Amino acid sequence: MSDYEQPPEVEETPSDDQSVPRELPILPLRDTVLFPNSFMPLAVARESSVRLIDEAISVSKLIGVFTQRDAAVEEPQQDDLYTVGIVSQVHKMFKLPDGSLRLIVQGLSRVQLDEITETRPYLRARVSPALEVVGDDDNLEIDALMRNIRTNFQQVVSLSPLLSEDLQTLAADVSEPGRLADFVASSLTTIATPVKQAVLEALDVRARMDDLNRILIKELEVLELGSKIQSQVQSEVGKNQREYFLREQLKAIQKELGEGDDQSKDVDELQQKIQAAGMPEAVKKEALRELDRLSKMPSAAAESTVARTYLDWLVALPWQLRTEEVIDLHKTKDVLDADHSGLEKAKDRIIEYLAVRKLNPQMKGPILCFVGPPGVGKTSLARSIAQSLGRKFVRVSLGGMRDEAEIRGHRRTYIGALPGQIIQGLRRAESKNPVFILDEIDKLGSDFRGDPASALLEVLDPEQNTLFRDHYLDVPFDLSEVLFITTANVLDPIPPALRDRMEVLEVAGYTEEEKLAIARDHLLAKQVKNHGLTPEQFAVTDAALSTLIRGYTREAGVRNLERQIGALCRKAARRRAEGHLEPMIVTPDLVTELLGAPVFIDEEMAERTRQPGVAIGLAWTPAGGDVLFIEASRMAGAGTLTLTGQLGDVMKESARAALAWFRAHAANYGADPDFFKKAEIHLHIPSGAIPKDGPSAGVTIATALASELTRRPVRGDIAMTGEITLSGRVLPVGGVKEKVLAARRAGIREVILPRQNEKNINEDLTEEVRRDMTIHFVQSVDEVLLLALQAPKAAVDRKAGRRPQPGVQ
Repeated sequence: MSDYEQPPEVEETPSDDQSVPRELPILPLRDTVLFPNSFMPLAVARESSVRLIDEAISVSKLIGVFTQRDAAVEEPQQDDLYTVGIVSQVHKMFKLPDGSLRLIVQGLSRVQLDEITETRPYLRARVSPALEVVGDDDNLEIDALMRNIRTNFQQVVSLSPLLSEDLQTLAADVSEPGRLADFVASSLTTIATPVKQAVLEALDVRARMDDLNRILIKELEVLELGSKIQSQVQSEVGKNQREYFLREQLKAIQKELGEGDDQSKDVDELQQKIQAAGMPEAVKKEALRELDRLSKMPSAAAESTVARTYLDWLVALPWQLRTEEVIDLHKTKDVLDADHSGLEKAKDRIIEYLAVRKLNPQMKGPILCFVGPPGVGKTSLARSIAQSLGRKFVRVSLGGMRDEAEIRGHRRTYIGALPGQIIQGLRRAESKNPVFILDEIDKLGSDFRGDPASALLEVLDPEQNTLFRDHYLDVPFDLSEVLFITTANVLDPIPPALRDRMEVLEVAGYTEEEKLAIARDHLLAKQVKNHGLTPEQFAVTDAALSTLIRGYTREAGVRNLERQIGALCRKAARRRAEGHLEPMIVTPDLVTELLGAPVFIDEEMAERTRQPGVAIGLAWTPAGGDVLFIEASRMAGAGTLTLTGQLGDVMKESARAALAWFRAHAANYGADPDFFKKAEIHLHIPSGAIPKDGPSAGVTIATALASELTRRPVRGDIAMTGEITLSGRVLPVGGVKEKVLAARRAGIREVILPRQNEKNINEDLTEEVRRDMTIHFVQSVDEVLLLALQAPKAAVDRKAGRRPQPGVQ
């Protein structure tokens, strides 16, 4: 029913000039605008609105109808309502069983909302008439506007399936400009509520007609465009149907002539492959359904290629193909030992896994994560595991991967879609139980395309990956037999949920002896072969390799060592190419001649600690471990502490704690207790371009401060690490193995560690390293200073050029 159509059995229709009460009950409307002289059915469900209608019916039947600005507001206030509404009369009311009402109301005239006077039990407000403004413009112009509105409205009605044809006749019968604008605006069901409200609020009739004319023109353009699109779609559908019939005719003609039946052959071939692939029943059902679709498609259709590629992927996957593994623990241990020196913890864990699998072949594989510095052999260890098990090996590098689709694949709706790297790797391996290494898992990224780390949560969970569903395949694939191994340099960037799914095995740096064995047994032969030499033409003595390790490389792994061996091989290759055919045996002296002076010199430690205020500390880094120097200096000032060297907040707090402790105990070490009142302390940690943080430098900072303030130099052959408290206790720290190996690489043979780290030394360090190093375990800063600070006599001897024996306190 049109808003302007008279409802049946209306008792009376008040005139437009009926007086408007000063105060009215207010009925808020959602997404609906009522216009003057129109009838509208309304549904009333809010409790307050139901009560309003009940009372209005019994009094004057007049209510104020105002549209809400936001339809979601349940209890609107004055600011939630538009300021112009309609005074309306309730004509019919029907009560429904659920307590809601159905009304038929008639809009009478515009009113202005002045002020809300009551909010309970329903809204009441003071209102005032909003009178129309009729200008003195030429009647011809008004007539022209009315004619344009009628014409445009007729075209809109003819194009819109939502509008009745009777509206054209009703519009032609309205002679007043204002009423015509209101009638047309109320009849347009597709325009937005704010646009209708703007027409209602336009009190100037000429402006209202201009606005409505622009609305009609825009609506007409949208409808014409929609009609054009509909015609194109129908034309395309007709074209496709015609092409289908022609292709079917062509197929029948080819069959009669005995020509091309390639698609049928392809379908039969695919069906045989599906039957032989060993797919689970649900996957087989999906493959046959897709094959049935393919058989009904024209071979030239674009969808045919997509379906064919999808089926090719399904039949190529190793649904039942697996590598038969022979678990021989002794052989596995021999392979791992032959390929890698050290890494005992990782090797033991692999042997344990194989032992359990030998007893229980149905056991789900663990998710191992090798964490360690670059160059320690994490990736090659995974390759050796695959070799020892007789399994296929697949490697996927995750470094810089930012798209979730790289893991789960793209959906087939995308052009050029492919499965993710997991499914692609299994297809390359042609086995459902390979050793699958996910390299550099700590370097995953994320952006607007998704988070690959989140996608890996399902892949690396043995409880979930039995039904892994790639977006491209959209069928489950069992990954439970895959031995996943991940590698990382540091654990911090890995999300906690992903880290929780993996068993972390720390692969620390190599000792000097392990590096020597790796260089002699693996790196040297590899580089000799790569440079076109033979062992008879080029050899390096163990002493020369030790010189390379000590003087030219200081790293946790062996990559730089391999580069230096490659440099020696290039020198030898050049000599042979120039005609010097005699064999080359590299000795320590020849290393210096070929590569230049050593980069690292052990004497640097003693030289830098010759003057008071310099102490040697130990730090953990993603590359293994390193030695750092901490320098303290006192100068005239007014009690300030300056910290430089790009220190983090934790390290700054350690420096303040160390200074506070020494100020409290200065008298015990012969220093002036009031030294800080007339001095400025400057603490610096060199390599200022490198950020540094952590609490483990506390004892080193305290030692450097004590050395400077007592003028007693620190021993140059001892390094230290440990966190301190204000009471002078030394607390345990992490990365002990890496720090001790860093000291050993730097030529330092004495290390001070917290007492509570003694268990780490016994568990993590080899017997050879423990025998070569002197490790002091301490509980207090007093013990540290007793070990690290030189006695006054020792300082005098050092000044005279006489060095004290190591370990003398």
